[in-house]
Amino acid sequence: MLGACNLLREVFDLTMVTDTEKHLPDAACEMRKKTYSFHLSLPLSLFLLLLAHSLCASQGISHNGPLTDAEATYIKQRQLLYYKDEFGDRGEKVTVDPSFRFENNRLRNAYIALQAWKQAILSDPKNLTLNWVGPNVCNYTYVFCAPALDNPKIRTVAGIDLNHGDIAGYLPEELGLLTDLALLHINTNRFCGTVPHKFDKLKLLFELDLSNNRFAGKFPNVVLRLPQLKFLDLRFNEFEGTVPKELFDKDLDAIFINDNRFVFDLPENFGNSPVSVIVLANNRFHGCVPAGIGNMKRLNEIILMNNAFRSCFPAEIGLLKNLTVFDVSFNQLLGPLPEAIGGAVSLEQLNVAHNLLSGKIPESICKLPNLQNFTYSYNFFTGEPPRCLALPAFDDRRNCLPARPYQRSPGQCKSFLSHPV
Repeated sequence: MLGACNLLREVFDLTMVTDTEKHLPDAACEMRKKTYSFHLSLPLSLFLLLLAHSLCASQGISHNGPLTDAEATYIKQRQLLYYKDEFGDRGEKVTVDPSFRFENNRLRNAYIALQAWKQAILSDPKNLTLNWVGPNVCNYTYVFCAPALDNPKIRTVAGIDLNHGDIAGYLPEELGLLTDLALLHINTNRFCGTVPHKFDKLKLLFELDLSNNRFAGKFPNVVLRLPQLKFLDLRFNEFEGTVPKELFDKDLDAIFINDNRFVFDLPENFGNSPVSVIVLANNRFHGCVPAGIGNMKRLNEIILMNNAFRSCFPAEIGLLKNLTVFDVSFNQLLGPLPEAIGGAVSLEQLNVAHNLLSGKIPESICKLPNLQNFTYSYNFFTGEPPRCLALPAFDDRRNCLPARPYQRSPGQCKSFLSHPV
């Protein structure tokens, strides 16, 4: 299962840290760094040759600054045309020079895929793909080759990392020809459109990072058909609609789908997910947090902030002995905090701020041996144990706590507490 990833690490010191953590809460950043604490070494210099991109020139595509509406529309039209042609003969035609010689057919296919992608790129201001010319694809910058898993005697394209390229364009279907690809990182660019259907040919893909782009449309179901996938990062895009419940049955280690436009209730099988980290923040999830969350025994971190969850706080959190970070701030959770949370003995950061919680805070929470930061501001709590005030970091503002500063007005507290949950 881990062969593809291990092979990549051995060949080019692979490390898989995305760089959009700066957009997440500090707790999420720290957990991400802790879980994936290595980084992919990139070449120290880029080719400085200048190459005019005929497609950009002919369409008036700028090479700097944000993508204009006209450019985005053009990209969308190109991809819609692409899907209308089931044979892929839609415009990204790649002609292979008969004088080119390839080590094997897989590298020939990689050439076709990468040349199609280069044609689908409308702006590459940092020239990351400048030297994607000629048959030796293993010499292309940010393209990494390794011995094939099924035949170590031949080389294939095993990884592509175009992070932080500010590249505008889209992903052509020909990328499905990269059947040995284990890692694809393209975060912090301006890629538009949808995820190609032919990604289901990438049977060895282990990490997929499409974060911080301009992808749109429904959840890309094609990722559910990637048998080796362990790390999925779709955050900071424009995906919308529901999230298929099958995602939570898939054997993933990390799911980042925050900061999109997903709208749905968490399904009952949510607790089936074997992930160690899951971030769903800044979408429009609603309903309850399923009790099955208590089955996620491998879970280290979960960020559910800024959605529309409206239910009582799930007591099953106390069953998660490996949980270090739990953030459900900026929702509409009701009722008291359960005493059972004191069972989450590894918990380091707990954020329940900006909800509708009330009652007295259980002492068992503030006695947690590893708790460093407890934020419970902007609720309607009426009591807190002295032990909470001795934590390294806490925030109890805007509650209904007697003798504590910066609390809600008596009128606000009376109005809310007179309608018990």
